[in-house]
Amino acid sequence: MEQPICFLPTHDPLDTLPEAFSFWEITAKNLPKLLIASQFQKKLKELPSFSIDKLRTDSEYERSMQILSFFGHAYVWGQKNVPNAIPEVLAKPWFEVAKHLGRPPVLSYASYALTNWKRIDRTGPIDLGNIVLIQNFLGGIDEEWFILVHVAIEAKAGQALDCCVEAIKAVQNEDQKSLMQTLQNLKTSLENICDTLDRMPEHCDPYIYYQRVRPYIHGWKNHPLFPKGLIYEGVQEYSEKPQQFRGETGAQSSIIPTLDGLLGIKHAPGELYQYLQEMREYMPPKHREFIVYIENTSQIRSYVQANREFHTIYNACVSLVNRFRETHLGYAAAYIQKQHQDNAKNPTSVGTGGTPFMDYLKKHKDETESFLL
Repeated sequence: MEQPICFLPTHDPLDTLPEAFSFWEITAKNLPKLLIASQFQKKLKELPSFSIDKLRTDSEYERSMQILSFFGHAYVWGQKNVPNAIPEVLAKPWFEVAKHLGRPPVLSYASYALTNWKRIDRTGPIDLGNIVLIQNFLGGIDEEWFILVHVAIEAKAGQALDCCVEAIKAVQNEDQKSLMQTLQNLKTSLENICDTLDRMPEHCDPYIYYQRVRPYIHGWKNHPLFPKGLIYEGVQEYSEKPQQFRGETGAQSSIIPTLDGLLGIKHAPGELYQYLQEMREYMPPKHREFIVYIENTSQIRSYVQANREFHTIYNACVSLVNRFRETHLGYAAAYIQKQHQDNAKNPTSVGTGGTPFMDYLKKHKDETESFLL
C-alpha cells in the first residue's frame, strides 16, 4: 500500500491553469467581485467552452475541478433565487473533470481545502502564517482563516499517518519498544492537530462564518430547497434528471477515519455509519484506499487490550481524537446552531453535508469515548 506523506498534494497545488483557460482563470480570480456585484451568473454564460482535451497533468485537473466547483456553488448559491439546473457550459466540463478524478461534480473538501493553498515562502512550512488561499468565494479574513486552519491540520497530520503505518508494523513484528515510541509520537501529532483546531476563533468569527462563508458550501442533497437535487444540463449520463450531492464538510477529510481505523474506534450501524461511509465517495480515491488499508490491517486495539502497559498511551490517543470531536461539536454549536437563520438557503438545523449535524457530532464523540480502556 502506497502511504501518503499526508493527505495534502505531494507538490504545492497549481494556482493558475495554462493560457488556453485564461478566460476561466480571470473569472476565478475576480469571483469575489462578481459575486458582490451580482454579475457572476451573467459572466458564466459568456465564457468559452472549457477545453478539457488541453488538460495534461494531475495538478491541472485539480485546479480545473477547483474552478468548476467554486463556479458551480457560486452559480447556485450566489443569486437570490436558487436555480433548478446548472448550465451546460459549466455542467459538462465539471462532470468530465470530476469523473477523471474519481469524485462527484460538487464542491468537496478536496477542492475547498486540500488543494486550495500556496506558501508565501516556498521554503517554509505548510502552516498558519505561511499559507494563503488560491481560491475564494467572497474573500476576507474569516473565509481565509476557516479554510487555512483545515490545511494546517492536514499538514500536521503527516506525522500521524507515519505513526499509523509504523504502529501496524510494530504489532505485526511484536516489537513493543517500537510500538510504545510510535504511540507516543502519535500522541504528540494529535496534540498538534488539536492545538491547531483550537485556533479557529482567532480570525474566524461565528457570525461572519455563518453569514458569508457557510452559504456557499451547501450541497443539493437533503437540503430543504432541493428535495430532488439539481439538473446538470447537457450531461448525457444524467439524462436531464436531477442529481443529489452533499455539500462540502470536514467529514470528507480522511484524517479522523484513518485514526478511527488505527485505534479500532467503530461506529454503530445506522444512519450515521452510512453517512460516514458515503463521505468517502467525496474523498480522493487514494485516500479512500488508505483508510480501508488501515482498517483492514490494524490490530492495535486487540494487542493493547492484551498488554496492559499500553493502556495509558492508547487511552491518551483515543482521548485526543475525542478532544478533536468535542471541539468540533462546540464550534458547530457556536458557528451554526446558535446563529439566527434568516433565509431557507442557510438552515441552522441541517449541516452543509445535509445532516442533523449536532446529533451526528455528539454521537461521534460519545462513541469515541466508549472505546477508552
